This record gives sequence, C-alpha cells and structure tokens, in this order.
Amino acid sequence: MSDLQTIVLGGGCFWCTEAVYKEVRGVTDVESGYSNGDTERPSYDEVCTGRTGHSEVVKLTYDPAQVSTRQLLEIFFVVHDPTQMNRQGNDMGTQYRSGIYYTTPEQKQVADDIISELGKDKAFGRPIVTEVLPLRNYWPAESYHQDFFEKNPTQGYCLAVAAPKVAKFRKTFTELTRS
Repeated sequence: MSDLQTIVLGGGCFWCTEAVYKEVRGVTDVESGYSNGDTERPSYDEVCTGRTGHSEVVKLTYDPAQVSTRQLLEIFFVVHDPTQMNRQGNDMGTQYRSGIYYTTPEQKQVADDIISELGKDKAFGRPIVTEVLPLRNYWPAESYHQDFFEKNPTQGYCLAVAAPKVAKFRKTFTELTRS
C-alpha cells in the first residue's frame, strides 16, 4: 500500500463536494471544513459572514495507487463551475470560491497543469478563477455538516444541488466509482 496523501478542495458548498468524493474509489476519508482564512478555529456562522477569509472545503485523504491527484482534480472541474468568482449557483460569498489547497509541490504542479490545459482548450468558455494555494489554517466543520448528504438525502438543497452533482460524477467517472 502506498503512502496516503491529503488535498483540500473548495468547490462551493461542502455538502455537495463531500457527497461526490465519498463515492470515489481510493479516497479513504472526506471531511468538510474551512481553510485558507485568517480566523483560528472558525465556526460556520463566522465563515458565513465572509469576514474570516475561509473557504468551505473538503479535505480528502487518498491512496495515490488507486486514484491520482489528476483524477481527483478532473472530477473537481466536472462537478463545479470554476469560472464563477466567489459563488456556485445561488450560493454567493467568498466562502464559496473555487480553490485547490495543496499539501505537496507535486499537487500544485498537477493543478497548474490541468488549469492551463482547460484554459487553452477554452473548456468553460470563460476564464477559470480557481485559486491554487498551499493549505493553511484548516479547521473541520461542525459535526452536523459531516456526511450531510448521506444523512439528509431528501433535504431540499441535497435534492436540488448535491444529488445532481453525484449523478454527474457517477455518469462521467464510472471507472472511479466505488464498487
């Protein structure tokens, strides 16, 4: 077994992003949280004000022998809109910004490469605004945010936003879906 790695991704509301990555083969842990802000140990209410500087994120622990950083980022760019500044759909605020928060130089390189490729291909028709920064000041979200989609599949937001993202992942990345 290879050494596990960690990467943190901000793709809008963490409920949606968490729901997708819980289904990815080789991802051993997914935790919703907050990162790259200035406040130590922020709460959800504080992050929602936009004054902490944090992004809603998911921290992924994964086995690179089963799923590569590139594959994780390919999923990331399919299940959210990386061209929306400080928002995803109706969710608006700096906490919903698109971000890749790396823990190794190799992860940064993969992120830079894929963003460059997508930009050259004009894959989204608009510039990608995803920030690529070293991970800093991560703090886990409150327990009621963890496994939210799994625990609340019929909740309105989950039905309208999270479920379609999970379905898109399953359809687009069948080879990476847990069996």
